Amino acid sequence: MYRLIITALTCLPMLGTPASADSILFDTTWSEQKFSLFSSNEYRLAGRSLDVESDGTVSLMWRALPQSEWDARAASWEWTVEQSVPATDLELKGYDDRNLSLYFLFLPEAEVVAAKDEGVRSYLEHPDARVLTYVWGGAYKRGEILESPYLGPRGRAIALRPSGIGSAREMVDLLADHKRAFGETPLSLVGLAVSADSDDTDTGIRARLSNLVLK
Repeated sequence: MYRLIITALTCLPMLGTPASADSILFDTTWSEQKFSLFSSNEYRLAGRSLDVESDGTVSLMWRALPQSEWDARAASWEWTVEQSVPATDLELKGYDDRNLSLYFLFLPEAEVVAAKDEGVRSYLEHPDARVLTYVWGGAYKRGEILESPYLGPRGRAIALRPSGIGSAREMVDLLADHKRAFGETPLSLVGLAVSADSDDTDTGIRARLSNLVLK
């Protein structure tokens, strides 16, 4: 899945304006990245919420963050899953389905400014790029750090909810989690992505992410 994130973010623009200083609305600043002409999730952008339907498919929604948000170091959101994929091994290529993932992309500020007109692929390939992902999926203990089967040392996932249905509100400390995952202080938070992934198990997902706030 992380390989797909790299591809999806290649054309990510580095400018944008959130609806307010902290709240991130799901509006036209978000774009879907499809990975196949014949495989795509269904998304509904509804302001404060993003509804996702996935039926043996995978894709993501992404957006850039303006420079005014690059120093965000905490986040909160709500999410609900009404139909779930089975638990998978999120560290195994080709068997890493999950209900929802919320990605926080960090890059060195100098790299962003110097290459603002280039694709994000160059940033993700930079040794200082970091992708911190919060996941609803698998069968892990809350807070467990998972290695990326695609990004290597540049990517880590943090398990928040095991596969299954339900609703929850999350509040995360990006600063502390980044230090715990990567052993270092986070760089500039320049992008966000949300994905649902059911293609490996050919199952279905009905989910919603809402009230996303950066602090």
